[in-house]
Amino acid sequence: MVGTLRGPVRWKAILIYKKINNLIENFMKAADLQKVFVENQDVEWEQVAEGIKRKIMAWDDKIMLVLVAFETGGIGTLHHHYHSQVSFVESGVFEVEIDGKKKNLATGDVFYIPPHVVHGAVCLEAGTLIDVFSPMREDFLEKKD
Repeated sequence: MVGTLRGPVRWKAILIYKKINNLIENFMKAADLQKVFVENQDVEWEQVAEGIKRKIMAWDDKIMLVLVAFETGGIGTLHHHYHSQVSFVESGVFEVEIDGKKKNLATGDVFYIPPHVVHGAVCLEAGTLIDVFSPMREDFLEKKD
């Protein structure tokens, strides 16, 4: 089709074609970098606070899964963010506070945090949370660089 166009219209079509190709190439490069299978031993722990470390296991722009290991007494300070969050208590016991309400949760329990709601956790028995965020936490990746 571009071959049948003439003058300035042809040059605009060529520029648009090149931009689209660049976008596609960049998308494909990003897709190649994203792992489909992630093995636990391949991801390093990142210390985020006293008694708390995390592994960012997998993500794309819509979702992120993070392992968060707490030592007894570790405190996930009260905070909020625009992401939806679901957390699974893989092990341990946590006092979880969501929107001013506190509840002790243990292995196998789950909690949901809506966007912009203040929340935090205190680890009562050493354990691990599996956090899922939507959309992904860009701020977590910025800190990794």
